[in-house]
Amino acid sequence: MSIRLWFVFLLGLLVSAGAPAKPSEVPLEELQPSRDHRQAALIITKVVNKYHYQAAPLDDALSAAMFKRYLESLDPNRSYFTQQDLEGFEHYRTELDDALREADLEPGFRIFRIFRLRVERMVAYAEKMLEQEFDFTRDEAYRFDRSDTPWAEDTKALEELWRKRVKNDVLSLRLADKPEDEIKETLHERYQGILRRTAQLNADDVFRTFINAYTLALEPHTSYMSPRVAENFDINMRLSLEGIGAVLSIDNEYTEVERVLPGGPAGVSGQLHEGDRIAGVAQGHDGAMEDVVGWRLQDVVDLIRGPKGSVVRLRILPKSSGSDGPSKEIELVRNEIKLEDQAAQSYTLEGLEGMQDVRIGVIEVPTFYRDFEGYSEGNEDFRSTTKDVRRLLGEFKDQRVDGVVIDLRGNGGGALTEATELTGLFIPEGPVVQVKRSDGSLDIEQDPDPALFYDGPLALMVDRYSASASEIFAGAIQDYGRGIIIGEPTFGKGTVQTLIDLNRFVFRNSEDLGRLRLTMAQFFRVNGGSTQFKGVVPDIVLPTSTASEDHGERSLENALPWGKIDAADYRKVKLGPLDSLRVRHGRRIVGDAAFQLLVAEEGLVQEAKEKKAVSLNERERRKEWDRREAERKRLNNELRAAVGLAPEPEDGAEEPDKSSAEREDERKRVERIAAKEAARILADYVTDQRPRSAMVD
Repeated sequence: MSIRLWFVFLLGLLVSAGAPAKPSEVPLEELQPSRDHRQAALIITKVVNKYHYQAAPLDDALSAAMFKRYLESLDPNRSYFTQQDLEGFEHYRTELDDALREADLEPGFRIFRIFRLRVERMVAYAEKMLEQEFDFTRDEAYRFDRSDTPWAEDTKALEELWRKRVKNDVLSLRLADKPEDEIKETLHERYQGILRRTAQLNADDVFRTFINAYTLALEPHTSYMSPRVAENFDINMRLSLEGIGAVLSIDNEYTEVERVLPGGPAGVSGQLHEGDRIAGVAQGHDGAMEDVVGWRLQDVVDLIRGPKGSVVRLRILPKSSGSDGPSKEIELVRNEIKLEDQAAQSYTLEGLEGMQDVRIGVIEVPTFYRDFEGYSEGNEDFRSTTKDVRRLLGEFKDQRVDGVVIDLRGNGGGALTEATELTGLFIPEGPVVQVKRSDGSLDIEQDPDPALFYDGPLALMVDRYSASASEIFAGAIQDYGRGIIIGEPTFGKGTVQTLIDLNRFVFRNSEDLGRLRLTMAQFFRVNGGSTQFKGVVPDIVLPTSTASEDHGERSLENALPWGKIDAADYRKVKLGPLDSLRVRHGRRIVGDAAFQLLVAEEGLVQEAKEKKAVSLNERERRKEWDRREAERKRLNNELRAAVGLAPEPEDGAEEPDKSSAEREDERKRVERIAAKEAARILADYVTDQRPRSAMVD
């Protein structure tokens, strides 16, 4: 699996008054650790050792893990260092713990200075290869994902890898029908961009990368924020919600969309999806497209973010196209992400095949939001997830629904308070989640309201993106036996982080030392099991879950393992056997064309994602490209027809103008295929349990 750098940025939470100042190149001799870097390193190791939830001893084993992580963070695709280089670094493998204990940062800086020289060498070689004529009739392949392959033995072996890399880059642009002169210009800019951005990394950047090799060798959520990164984090927390509304990460040399935020321009447009990769960014309707392959994530963020009302264009590689597939250009208008767009919404389902006379209400909860400012000011009308869901449940009562589905798909979490209070609507009283701290102390979050608002049939929908607060809510509902959990295993984010300002440990006036994001607690369900790593496993698993093992905490290196403590004191409701529901669900989806198409699309995406090498034979490449694109179009058009939508335009045809409301309707129709099956499952349960339960006043 590809190495991922899990420094994600919520672009929907970033605002910029204008284009960022471009950094200048840093002379190699200036890449030296400063006194502030050494002081920050001492503070970080002491704080981690004392307060981290599960800190490992700073010993040779951790040194080896740190050594591996640092090399991977610099050269994740093994494109610059050789095995000979690694042999020269080998003595550091068991020495970094001793060096860090003494705040000796020179090993990290020395490795980086050599890395920069290696980048210069390979970019020069790539430029030389651009002047060569390639034979695209030869049967050879290029492995573009080298994250789990051996390092090249020597410079000659590395040059052969780069020959294939350049040939692949040229072929990819040829397949996109780019003219020869434009191909060379694009790739020249791409390679020079790699060189330029590496040369712009300063001593602060080197220190942050090196010290994060230590923190991330512990687990994925403890990390150091340099003053610049901390400043961006502050902007996020001010909730200046302007941008495109997407969570990004780096996968090899591509910027990949981790998640699209509900209510943001990307989500409303329906043009950007999880798994899409961003290859280029342009400003305005006609600004030049800047190739961003190989860029650092923060630099891509700086290009994409901007003021409300401004236009950004993205060249994307759709997730279904694979690494050798065609790209497409989309245009987004940066805008404010409004709270009402992220608020809970509802609709009802009835008359579906097999539902008989049962009526099901569905509530979509995209995030766990709470207006903390309004609450602290004593405003009784402050907005919150729990208040909105309570209102929607009241409306369902008036509509005499027979059961309720809470849709948590894509809900990445939010306020813990809301997860606790929302659970309280469905249980009379009791604990909701246990929080174990690094010192062994245990806090138990209780349902704050002893009143039971809804005691009727309940189901929760979850997927691989349901995380944190979503998992707390789903885990509690499952533990109490209060509802049926349907969908995919959730993300598995069961740890708690806090931000520590490093300057608080300094007794003299100093430059800003940055902050440490520290894992200091872990969530445990009321049954004693953790939500960490495993997530919440549904009672009824949908067949779209085949790729969920490659997502979330389960895919992260050094993720804290699942754990268990004593169960809390709670009273479980008897939900009843679910085997017959599983059997009926299995029979039903076999004949559900729309659902089967969803599964087939997931399989096509997974096939493309698992591919790590491509042919450098143009004829074979086009053949494979055409095959996959034809299959994608067939599945997509059959799926659109199944939900009552027109087919996508033929090649060369103009994309019809669609309003944001029309795009949202298209998205909802596809998204609700699985929701309809969840409604049928709950309808089966209602039928089995008659006489029907009722809403509690």
